[in-house]
Amino acid sequence: MSESLQNKIRFKEFIIGLMEAESPFKITFSKPRHQNKEVVNVYLKPAVIKNQIQYSLTFRHKHKDEVKNYVREQVPDVLDHLLGNMFLIATLFTTEEEWVLLQSKKGKASLQIRKNLSPVAIDTSHDRQKARPVPALTGWLQLLGLAGEDGRIFDKSQDKYRQINKYIEIIGSLLAGVTDDRIYQISDMGSGKGYLTFALYDFLVNTKKLRVKMTGYELNEDLVGLCYNVAAKEGFVGLTFQQKSIEQANVAGVDMVIALHACDTATDMAIAKAIQAGATYIVVSPCCHKQIRGVMHHENILSPVLKHGILEERQAEILTDGLRALIMEAYGYKTQVFEFISNEHTGKNLMITGVKGTPDPAARVKADELMKFFGIEYHALDKQLAK
Repeated sequence: MSESLQNKIRFKEFIIGLMEAESPFKITFSKPRHQNKEVVNVYLKPAVIKNQIQYSLTFRHKHKDEVKNYVREQVPDVLDHLLGNMFLIATLFTTEEEWVLLQSKKGKASLQIRKNLSPVAIDTSHDRQKARPVPALTGWLQLLGLAGEDGRIFDKSQDKYRQINKYIEIIGSLLAGVTDDRIYQISDMGSGKGYLTFALYDFLVNTKKLRVKMTGYELNEDLVGLCYNVAAKEGFVGLTFQQKSIEQANVAGVDMVIALHACDTATDMAIAKAIQAGATYIVVSPCCHKQIRGVMHHENILSPVLKHGILEERQAEILTDGLRALIMEAYGYKTQVFEFISNEHTGKNLMITGVKGTPDPAARVKADELMKFFGIEYHALDKQLAK
């Protein structure tokens, strides 16, 4: 047996021994192999998850981190993959020693072992469990296909799970001061498969202890049936779903209107219905901005720049949402426009929230001035509000 192979085996067996003894350690994998174009580093450590020791790996990409958890029996195969296919260097830290496995591109492996000059503190907490408003071990997550029976979020569902938690953080902040005992009515336009609808209802009822009547509106009959059945299985008596469009939705007396990823002017229809109903809260995440660009005929100082189609398109998107916020303010809503979720996960990443307050006539003047400056014939939200 070659010395290189002996070094690899010794390194791996030492890790297995640490796991069997449930000793604390951590490993950093670095220097990616040429075929590994995506992952910059991987960090491995034991983590206490649901009162059980598992092994948490953080895959550090250039623009995001991805966390995966494994039971002890899976780790040897994971090590083989990381050392054989992804990285040339692995640095293992125990409380007293540091082991460094160095591999060359030609396969030669050397092992360096040295005592730590001072004890190394190793955290075994599970990073991904911190401050998650939606716990992974939640029934509807499994029923909607985001998690397995063990409660573990599927790898393919991690981005959606992050989006769900970010959404709940946003709505939780919006409703931070709400504590009264009356029934809050919420209309969710275009609820789709219901991930965010279920998350919000569960959070408001079971975490904030509010009384809620929530309706998800969706045109797809199969999705309405799926969500209706999941709500029944979860015992969510205040959550219902109807096969209706935004135009058909009845929002009379509602406290909050939500429209996430409603296409183009459907967002304007939802905002208008909310304003006309006097809803206290409006939450929209627009997409497919087409209307403004089709009615924009600018002759101003920016026109030499906007002659480029891609720049005109982006300017039209900014104006679409900026004018929406101004029009909402004119009708008395204090607005915020911000990134909903990083655009590396989805291009539909903008959110506009509005909380009912005092009308601002100056906002209407500003909106009209902008529309005149950019030669915008009309905004779809104005047309919807005029109906």
